[in-house]
Amino acid sequence: MIVLIPKENSKNEPRVSATPDTVKDLIKSGLTVHIESGAGTESFKSDDDYKQAGGVIIDSSKDIYSNVDIVLKVLAPSSEEIESLKDESTVISFCQTTRELDYVKALKEKSLTGFSMHLIPRTTLAQKMDALSSQANISGYKSVLMAANRLGVYMPLLMTAAGTIRPAKVLIIGAGVAGLQAIATAKRLGSQVEAFDVRPVVREQVESLGAKFIEVESDSNDGVGEGGYAKETSDEYKKKQKELMGEHISKADVVITTALIPGRPAPMLIPKSMVESMKPGSIIMDLASENGGNCELTQKDKIVHFNEVTIDGTSNIPGTMPVHASELYSKNIAAFLKYMVKEGQLNIDTNDEIISGAMFTHKGEITNQQTQQALED
Repeated sequence: MIVLIPKENSKNEPRVSATPDTVKDLIKSGLTVHIESGAGTESFKSDDDYKQAGGVIIDSSKDIYSNVDIVLKVLAPSSEEIESLKDESTVISFCQTTRELDYVKALKEKSLTGFSMHLIPRTTLAQKMDALSSQANISGYKSVLMAANRLGVYMPLLMTAAGTIRPAKVLIIGAGVAGLQAIATAKRLGSQVEAFDVRPVVREQVESLGAKFIEVESDSNDGVGEGGYAKETSDEYKKKQKELMGEHISKADVVITTALIPGRPAPMLIPKSMVESMKPGSIIMDLASENGGNCELTQKDKIVHFNEVTIDGTSNIPGTMPVHASELYSKNIAAFLKYMVKEGQLNIDTNDEIISGAMFTHKGEITNQQTQQALED
């Protein structure tokens, strides 16, 4: 079976879906791997690197699409690419199926099998395939460095002959993978860190990293969703949350928001009024900008300056570290593909929890319930 690694469609996407190391792994599984020339350039992987790994370099992916069995990508393929693919071939990408509905429809009409790394179930067996976590880890780390680079104050406590410099105050909203990495990074830089999450169960993790956990008092499991994800909270909880967060946000030098419900618009947690209360020179890093943002003033892929506060809406922070982001993502996607390959052939077992969980189209049908619901809405 032929696997294709094409160039990404967007100039703003430097990541690649396979590295020379994962190409070797796929070949060992009995697959033939074709790489479009220049596909790994932005991740500093040359055509020669892929050749030495056993891959076949092609000048243009357009010349081979009609013969390809499996396409591996970061972003969803374009409509032109989908049209070129042969019927019943397979596409694996990092798309959000409940938001990229035109892409879903195109795969359905073409009778292609679509898998999204966004939909990989959160189970122990699927941990090595968890691309959401591997990329969120990078976002949490790099967001702190980006904020520190723009900040007009030191991050750590400094005692100098000229006087004592207080540490910067950093507030992390959301203590998932990105949030926990942000906490760890901010602490390493010596800042004073506070963290908020709707799930009380993460208190121990937050405190183990040296941060103070801010908790809204509640008698229920409001905000605790399946598989460790957060879910939308009640109106009463949101009111208490707004009051508590407003108090801490007004004192913070850096606020990093990571509250993102997979496949849904990001919850708006920081209204304009809260931004107005922030100190001049403070910074908001909105890691949920891809799905609308957690701050009312966030604009995707733009830097907004309001009332002497900077709101950074960079959506592809992992792409700012393309070497490691590509290495991790390619390992995730290779682990998933190898899980389905038996003796060099793709074995799509729809009764398998991981395979069925990641699938959203198959044989002209939409197989993912949330995706189907999004189309109907």
